[in-house]
Amino acid sequence: MDTELTAAYDRCRELHRRHGRTYYLATRLLPAWKRRHVHALYGFTRYADEIVDRTDELPPAERGARLAEWSDRFVAGLHGEPVDDPLLPAVLHTIASFDLDRTDFTSFLGSMAMDLTVTSYPTYDDLLNYMDGSAAVIGTMMLPILGSSDPAAAREPARQLGFAFQLTNFIRDVAEDLDRGRTYLPDEDLARFDVTRDELLAARAAGRATPTIRELIEYEVRRAQAHYATAAPGIPLLTPASQSCMRTAYALYGGILDEVAAQDYDVFARRAVVPRRRRMTVAVRALLTSTGTPVTVPGPAIHPALVA
Repeated sequence: MDTELTAAYDRCRELHRRHGRTYYLATRLLPAWKRRHVHALYGFTRYADEIVDRTDELPPAERGARLAEWSDRFVAGLHGEPVDDPLLPAVLHTIASFDLDRTDFTSFLGSMAMDLTVTSYPTYDDLLNYMDGSAAVIGTMMLPILGSSDPAAAREPARQLGFAFQLTNFIRDVAEDLDRGRTYLPDEDLARFDVTRDELLAARAAGRATPTIRELIEYEVRRAQAHYATAAPGIPLLTPASQSCMRTAYALYGGILDEVAAQDYDVFARRAVVPRRRRMTVAVRALLTSTGTPVTVPGPAIHPALVA
């Protein structure tokens, strides 16, 4: 592997290590040769997200121009043109290595562009349309790298896990998204629980949720858990070498919802984080399960379908 490509993979790995701690821990359970490709996909999604969300001092039009310029560079690379970029060579190499569906990447970039202009979603179907590009495609990007005994059967569970992970992020990060002027809680859900955007902003300022906001968040947690349940049967369909990684990611992201519940669904009191000791315990359990070693260490329950 040439120096430029190695540096690009290293850049993606560092982005993953720094910003995706939960997922990064799970990837440590993958065979070494697979990890760099997962890091590359994370780097791609993270860098696009940073253009949109980490340049708040710039007007939306300028951020949109930056995203479009980077997207054009990526598409040019897909067509074989030389690419001068710190991480795209790794992304393009991973796409070529696994013949990944190029439309998944363009769909993802389309959803990132929506974040520049769309600040709320009237219905859950509208939010699902956004998440189809921002989350479900991550599952289908990952599937060829993870490997599966039945890729066709594993495809929809992989998409559902993308939905579950992103909804978990939306629930955990309600306060941060409000700071960016966005709400990923559908308007119809706010109306169902008689919660207004102004009340969300007031709760953000006060650092505590009202009873009706807590009821709303509990509703969204149940919705996310339904996606996790639908995704669970896909993990045993993965190649054995990938199952411990995804069991860990499944349990740790689901554990964020457990933490939200433990603080009585008050996402404004503090950011829900799975404690480090629990993260390590879950990883050990998944690794021991994959090697057939009897599991006796304590930890959160794992959906039965994951070990079927």
